[in-house]
Formats: sequence, C-alpha cells, structure tokens
Amino acid sequence: MPVNIKELSGKEDRLTGGHRLCAGCGASIAVRQILLAIDKPVVVANATGCLEVATTIYPYTAWKTPWIHSAFENAAATISGVEAAYQSLKRQGKITDDDIAFLAFGGDGGTYDIGFQSLSGAMERNHNILYICYDNEAYMNTGIQRSSATPLGAWTTTTPVGKVRPGKVGGKKDIVASIAEQGAMYVAQASISNFRDLIEKVRKAVSIDGATFINVLSPCPRGWRTDTSDTVNIARLAVDTCYWPLYEVENGKWKINYTPRQKLPVTEYLKPQGRFAHLFRPENQHILEEIQEWVDSKWDLLQKKAQLFQ
Repeated sequence: MPVNIKELSGKEDRLTGGHRLCAGCGASIAVRQILLAIDKPVVVANATGCLEVATTIYPYTAWKTPWIHSAFENAAATISGVEAAYQSLKRQGKITDDDIAFLAFGGDGGTYDIGFQSLSGAMERNHNILYICYDNEAYMNTGIQRSSATPLGAWTTTTPVGKVRPGKVGGKKDIVASIAEQGAMYVAQASISNFRDLIEKVRKAVSIDGATFINVLSPCPRGWRTDTSDTVNIARLAVDTCYWPLYEVENGKWKINYTPRQKLPVTEYLKPQGRFAHLFRPENQHILEEIQEWVDSKWDLLQKKAQLFQ
C-alpha cells in the first residue's frame, strides 16, 4: 500500500530528539523512517558504532523501544537469541503476544566486515528478524577507517591520498547480492532520499515470517566531507546516478523499484564529497572512468536479473 505522509506525521518518534549524532547524520534519518514504518511493538539490537554511542550516553537513551547494545560483531546473533527466546516462551504459553518486530541495526563495519559471520548465520537459520545496515561506507565512529563498503578511490584515514595510492584501492563489496544468494526470504537496497520506498520495504520485511535484510545508504557529513545540509540530496544523487540503485529480492526474484528518467554521470554524486576531491585532478581521471564503468556494469547486471522475472 502506498505510503501516505499524513499517516506518519501524527505518529510518535521512537528515536527521540536530543541524541548526539552529528548534524546531518544519515543514520538518524534512516532509523526514524524505519521505526515510523512499523506499527507493532519493536525490540532492537544495536551493534557498537555511531548509532549506539551517540544515542545511549549513560544515563540517557534516545530510544523509546526495548533496546540492547551488543558487541561490534554480533548484533544479528543477539537479536536472533531474543527472537528464539520469544518463540520458546510462546510455545510454553508464557507469552501470548505474537505480533512483535525484532530488528537489528549495524553500520557497514559491523555488517559487511566483522559482523558478517553472525549475520550470515542468522539469515541461514531463518530467524524471524529484520537486519538493517546503515551504510556510511567506513568505520566512522572510530576515526573514518576504510571498510569493505568503502568505494574505490575514497579518502579515509587508512586509505590516505598520496602519490602512490590516491585513496582506497579496490571496490565496494556487494553485500545485498551476498545475502540474497544465501536464500534470505527478502533483501532490499534503499535510501533515505526516498522515504516512501524505504518505508514500504520495511513494512514488507516485517510482514514476512523469516529472515530479512535491508541495506540503507546513510551519508556521513564528517566522513564524506560534505555540508550537513546536503545529506538527503547526496543520497538522492547516489540513486539518480545508479551508484545506489533501489531494488529488492523476494524469494529469489529480483525487482528494480526505481529507474531514473535520466541516469546522471557518477561524477554528479562524487563532486560534492570532499573524500573524492582528489579524483578530479588530471592524473586521477582514469579512476573516475573506472568508477563509472563499475556503476554501469552493476546497473546493467541488475537490469538483466530483474528482466528474468518480469
């Protein structure tokens, strides 16, 4: 069912204002949209990271839901354990409420990298959970170090720009495809720039009895070297250049949710970001061309996958 903005405006935020996430943080926008999408009770597990640190500085919390802090690498295992305990209590007749959503939030460091093992296990066991990665493409909380989600050529503190290596060497891991190939019942890619698409995907995910995963692009002004007011626009450019296409995979069937009327060159997305400023020097033109080729090939492959199920 299409999302009506009026139905969201009257709902209470489950992530309150007053938290200490940076101005313009894409993660806070994503979490607010996701929690507004869900009408039933929610239990949240949160991996160590920006979201956890900045929303729960003792003795305060910004969460109006049951919330569990897990280690960096095991948010998926934590929420799997909660869901398994809940199912056991239901079988014993100790709990009668059968309409609770179990969510895990993790950044790309805690999802693509050190949390991938527990995430893979949770998906394979098919726990009734929704895992959400807020992808800001680096380990932002600990100082902007590269992760396997960091794109080619990006500056981070561990991929500095110099004469030998102009930013990160190697491209970005395709985690959505990885999880889809493991047989998860529903996986999707979304962006904070299209709240209707994100909310519809969250509602679909929590309605499914089984393991689901959504990857949400969450620009980080500090790590991406962007203006705090540009967060949503940069996320929109990522979609319109097809750097970050919106799609879903349900029961193995691929579907594109949005096709730009005019696919913009990827440089339109890269230009506003200080982490890519060095790529616009003449000697690095070949890297820009390589990034465009990567975007084009990934978009073409996605279209071919989707056409198989039309």
